[in-house]
Amino acid sequence: MPTLENAPKSSGTLRTEVTGATGWLVIDNAPRRNAMSLAMWQDLPAAVDDLVRNEQVRVIVVRGAGDTSFCAGADISEFAETRSDGARARSYDAINIAAFKALKHAEKPVVAMIRGHCLGGGLGIALACDLRIAAEGALFGIPAARLGIAYPLEAISDIIEPIGPAAAKRLVFTAERIDTATAYRIGLVDEAVAENALEGRIEHLARTLADNAPLTIRAAKRAINAFAAGRDSGALARAEEAALDCFESADVVEGRDAFLEKRAPRFTGS
Repeated sequence: MPTLENAPKSSGTLRTEVTGATGWLVIDNAPRRNAMSLAMWQDLPAAVDDLVRNEQVRVIVVRGAGDTSFCAGADISEFAETRSDGARARSYDAINIAAFKALKHAEKPVVAMIRGHCLGGGLGIALACDLRIAAEGALFGIPAARLGIAYPLEAISDIIEPIGPAAAKRLVFTAERIDTATAYRIGLVDEAVAENALEGRIEHLARTLADNAPLTIRAAKRAINAFAAGRDSGALARAEEAALDCFESADVVEGRDAFLEKRAPRFTGS
């Protein structure tokens, strides 16, 4: 894992919790609107891996602690140390990218549950998730142009993918904050719901994903990611392997039998 020497003392933490088939990844740094310290960025891949390895978990939901912020981005108070020169900035960016990749390539579906601030690296975390559900009143933005920093190329690619180059340029060039309705209109989030409906919508979506065939979702995620990344031959081969696993699984038999018997399937992921 990438590291930075003499890193500043960290604040905040990442917590994992499991409720039924849902694994929760909680960004917990409430005094800083759930900003991500360097240590939190470094811990994120292992936290995701713990939830992926947990056989009880079928879907991962990323959320901020409390009710006011998803994640306000990287902890800027650390930048004088973590981004003090080009070499340290590159190391910091590598740690960010490793965190984003952990979410993007997790073998289970990952949902961002967004309320309040979703800015900078926090938006990067949301964009690394498979689905983004946002409450009314959330705020989205990329403040890089007000900080004089450049985002890693892969992070820029993640912004372009859902909204296209023109909207990405506007978001980054202006450093403006946009509301949930605008974020939904341009495709930055997949759903916009009332604040008091967010918890229920996430619970319903998590149940829906958890009830579907895990191997099918894994194969689809690998395939979609492979095509989005430019038809990488290695990624396509892994996607094809995952598709073949579906047809050799007990779940494909269960899906067929449940359809013929007109009942809900009971998938085991085997």
